Amino acid sequence: MPIPTAVHERTFPLCTSLNYREWAGYYAPSSYETTPEHEYNAIRQAAALIDVTPLYKYWLSGRDATRLVNRIITRDIHKVVVGQVIYCCWCDEQGHVIDDGTITRLAENEYRWTAAEPNLRWFSQNAIGYDVAIRDISREVAALALQGPTSARLLKRVAQADISSLKYYRMARGSIAGVAVDISRTGYTGDLGYEIWVGWDDAVRVWDAIAEAGDEFDLHPAGMLALDIARIEAGLILLDVDYTSSRKALIASQRYSPYELGLGKLVDLKKTAFVGREALMEENRSGPRRKLVGLEIRWPDVERIFAEQDLPPQAPTVASRIAVPVYCGHSQAGRATSTTWSPTLKKMIALASIGSEHAEIGTKLEMEYTVEAVRQKVGATVVKTPFFNPARKTAVPA
Repeated sequence: MPIPTAVHERTFPLCTSLNYREWAGYYAPSSYETTPEHEYNAIRQAAALIDVTPLYKYWLSGRDATRLVNRIITRDIHKVVVGQVIYCCWCDEQGHVIDDGTITRLAENEYRWTAAEPNLRWFSQNAIGYDVAIRDISREVAALALQGPTSARLLKRVAQADISSLKYYRMARGSIAGVAVDISRTGYTGDLGYEIWVGWDDAVRVWDAIAEAGDEFDLHPAGMLALDIARIEAGLILLDVDYTSSRKALIASQRYSPYELGLGKLVDLKKTAFVGREALMEENRSGPRRKLVGLEIRWPDVERIFAEQDLPPQAPTVASRIAVPVYCGHSQAGRATSTTWSPTLKKMIALASIGSEHAEIGTKLEMEYTVEAVRQKVGATVVKTPFFNPARKTAVPA
């Protein structure tokens, strides 16, 4: 049975839909209202406050902490300075991705690591012989994501921290409502935004301070349905949806390398040995068998298949996490893993894992689309991701 997060006493009265889901053993609002429209618009047009506390969080410290991090992840942690955050993935010995997440370098040999799934055992196994302490702080630290175009101005209003000069994927320390917080220029929406890391027992005070100042900036709480649409527009992958952890994979096709997930830029083969390096060097030479791409779905085809059922065309209000086949002619080329209507772009878009021979930008394919339980095909074109990439995402707000 799920348990409440650190700010559940605030989110529960706001969740008038009572539409919840389980996330890592916690209650997480899917949508505060009956539909996620207002919450999505807050992310893209104003400010949204999202409870992301269920993320798994780990704290690493000790003389060999940097050596351990460098052994596990595919990036070179020596290139990361104190106060910097990186997005990374880590692999098994065969070069298949176990999980992905962020690492914040808090000090020379001190790190905060987030993950989608439990990883304490994997970290500990690789730490044998290292002088390092690893602690699961998931129940000690809460996390709030403040995202959207007005998020910077709102945060400046409530935070005693150097927000004005905080660059993308950097962290600042300060306080909100007298509570010590870490503020990182990060998020899962592909927009201007921040993530606030605060001690569990003080999270409600921080939520209240942001909420009380939020009216002027059109702040809304946002749930997972709105976040799902935003992260697809941003081309961001999700574990157990766009790929399977190698620890859960039952067959070869369920195992993915970083190159197959569009994470090849996160692999530094020039650094010292890390888990999976030899396998990834070989794949880098031969090339991946498949790639993660963006698909833009041909809307007239969607209108046609609705018309064939005597129905008006309907744009879905929530993203689909159900994989469907993608075809090239009569042969299956891969599968679309995340599909959504983009309210900002006014297009149907999808993330898809397809054979490398079909992954070139502009390639015409077809995707399965079901209306009234009738499976049909609609046209789809391979396009560059992210689908939505505003300049404000990485800019230092004026």
